[in-house]
Amino acid sequence: MNKAELIDSIAKDANLTKADAKKALDAFVKATTKSLKKGERVALVGFGSFSVARRSQRTGRNPQTGKPITIKAKNVVKFKPGSDLSDSVQ
Repeated sequence: MNKAELIDSIAKDANLTKADAKKALDAFVKATTKSLKKGERVALVGFGSFSVARRSQRTGRNPQTGKPITIKAKNVVKFKPGSDLSDSVQ
């Protein structure tokens, strides 16, 4: 499912216009991004939680040449699914 399909689904399920569904989705993405930038955790009970983790510097290999390269440290977003989401996928 891509963003347009998600907007269509939200509009249909919540009885909203597509424009309102797009605004709601964009607001959710913006608020989640802002919280994650601050290092805060975003938890949606039953669905899951988003958090930021630090990935330390490590050594990897260039797949074309096989030579070792250094992969820089960076922050990554992690998602842990909630129990309701996990159960519904099973």
